[in-house]
Amino acid sequence: MSKREIRAILEDIIDCIERIAIYVGNMSYDEFMADSKTQDAVIRNLEIIGEAVKQLPKNFTNAHNDIPWREISGTRDRLIHDYSGVNYDIVWVVIANDLPSLRPRLLEILQSEET
Repeated sequence: MSKREIRAILEDIIDCIERIAIYVGNMSYDEFMADSKTQDAVIRNLEIIGEAVKQLPKNFTNAHNDIPWREISGTRDRLIHDYSGVNYDIVWVVIANDLPSLRPRLLEILQSEET
């Protein structure tokens, strides 16, 4: 996979993170739980993030092993294949705790790949 293709994947992931931040805005957990449209939009973008991560080559993910790639793609699998329902408590933790730190790290990788 070319650097350009990897860059496009990372940019897609960042775009999804930014969309989620826009959708959720300053919502509280209770507001999020009461808004099925926002839940659906967030879930869809988490699925896209997980699928994008699966496209990254092993040598790239191994080189950036400080990012929990397996957990990210695993979240996507649970969202798509868990027919008993989505655990929105976990989704909220991802929104509130994981994505805000992932975005700057991905931007840092993009910047370092340019040089």
